[in-house]
Amino acid sequence: MPRIWFSLVMGATALAATVPAAAQGVDEVGKQLSSERFILVSPFPPGGPTDTLARILAEGLTERYKTPAVVENAIGAAGNIGMDKVKRAKGDGHVLLIVPAGNLTINPTLMPKFPFDIRKDFVPVTMLAAAPNVIVVGKSSGIKSIADLIARAKAKPGALSYASPGVGSGLHLAGELFKGHTGIDMLHVAYKGTPPALNDVMGGVVPLMFTNLPAALPFIEDGRLVALATTQARRTQAAPQVPTLAEEGVNGVDVTSWYGLLAPAGTPLAIAERLARDAAEILAESEVKKRLTAQGMTQATMTPAAFDKAIQKETAVWAGVLESRHIQAQ
Repeated sequence: MPRIWFSLVMGATALAATVPAAAQGVDEVGKQLSSERFILVSPFPPGGPTDTLARILAEGLTERYKTPAVVENAIGAAGNIGMDKVKRAKGDGHVLLIVPAGNLTINPTLMPKFPFDIRKDFVPVTMLAAAPNVIVVGKSSGIKSIADLIARAKAKPGALSYASPGVGSGLHLAGELFKGHTGIDMLHVAYKGTPPALNDVMGGVVPLMFTNLPAALPFIEDGRLVALATTQARRTQAAPQVPTLAEEGVNGVDVTSWYGLLAPAGTPLAIAERLARDAAEILAESEVKKRLTAQGMTQATMTPAAFDKAIQKETAVWAGVLESRHIQAQ
């Protein structure tokens, strides 16, 4: 089973703050970007991490360019409706896509008829923010630790079940990596989204779940969920009391949920670089950092070139996991 080192990706964090001006001068690019309103397309409902980042960027771009920036939630078809809207837009930097990693790095392999070629249909601008995934259990599960979870799974292979927001989702695959690195067998229970899965974990229908920290944090804080471990190299500031899997003796499952910014094909490099720098500076503002931390996210900006490499590297890793586990969209 391959090991995912997202720390290599995250090593490019904040590089966008030092993006050099391309052939077009910075003032010329700024003038072009301020010429009309921005539309930031979020392919998922309001309230989630994707929508939150879209609204933070909209506020920042409005302030910087004195031009309205609006968020459009183009929902449906696992994010494909919003992606299609951006694909068909003019490549001038005014229509942008904010999307979770899975839409870029998992779905191209997972979906037999995936309707996009990520490299041909979009221009990568920057990764925006990242959040650790967390293994949570319901209070009634009786599971107290990662060691306890592994022991139970080994005692009755296939009897212990775990929830995810869908077949082939990043959180499903995080569970598959965990199974591979611990040598256990658990039953995967797919839901249509994170909220119903979390509800069933809290209700005791399913004992545990791999989820992203922003979704679980409110329930961890109010005691309805117990966090066993996060799936990143270091403890998170949002929940410093939660150990990492490595601290619990499980190495090789370093998986982060992240969110990226893309533009339509044909967008000039100078515009992509300018927007990457804008995003880096907006997300580095002290009040914005507090908002991100409160939701379990951290800034993860980088240059367009570094973001492109990160997408390609992660796509190859997840393709290997999907193929080895014979996982395909249902």
